[in-house]
Amino acid sequence: MNKKRLLPDDRKHEILTAAIKVAARPGGWAKLTREAVAREAECADGLISKYFGTMTNFRRAIMRAAIAGKELSVIAQGLADGDSCAQKATESLKRKALATLRG
Repeated sequence: MNKKRLLPDDRKHEILTAAIKVAARPGGWAKLTREAVAREAECADGLISKYFGTMTNFRRAIMRAAIAGKELSVIAQGLADGDSCAQKATESLKRKALATLRG
């Protein structure tokens, strides 16, 4: 983990990008951990706790980012898992996301 020091907002964005990558893997949302995201983001898992607090808050931030970025596989997994943030996506986005589970 020999990454260049980034500004907090840039590091947060990098962590969320890594988290979406991890969550997009088959079964990734259900198995999502700070440690897996930290490995992908090449940072300490304590940094994730510092920026996002609880795992619940971290998952909310990930799902909001997934919705904003239209990351259908993550949204679909969230919907299948009953995630309340995923439920707040537009109907159109939810339909597109769920279609990825069928196809």
